[in-house]
Amino acid sequence: MGSRQWAVGSRWQACRWQVRFAVAALALISLSAAQAPKTQTFVGTITDNMCARANHSQMQMGPTDADCVKACVAAHGATYVLYDGTNVYELSDQKTPETFAAQRVRVVGTLDAKTKKIAVTSISAAK
Repeated sequence: MGSRQWAVGSRWQACRWQVRFAVAALALISLSAAQAPKTQTFVGTITDNMCARANHSQMQMGPTDADCVKACVAAHGATYVLYDGTNVYELSDQKTPETFAAQRVRVVGTLDAKTKKIAVTSISAAK
């Protein structure tokens, strides 16, 4: 085999490896993108994890459910959660929910199914 043929064959092999690497990289990127959590919308009531089912009749930390929720968070170290009637979700944002204590809201974010925690993007009053 002449040196010219060897050089052409060598370039072809290098090109094939580059193509293989590019295909493998694209496959890996698309696989990781498919596993990325998707943004979802959750509707429920903002409450606290001490009265997670939104039943504040036993605690009675204030004249209204909203007052009770805020008092549990402030005085007892409770955290704001979203209760959708079936599930209780921990919220990453612990400031905005105070405005919506004991109210029906729409929470947009990504859910970690293992921890049942929503990485909150936004919270607004439900219609």
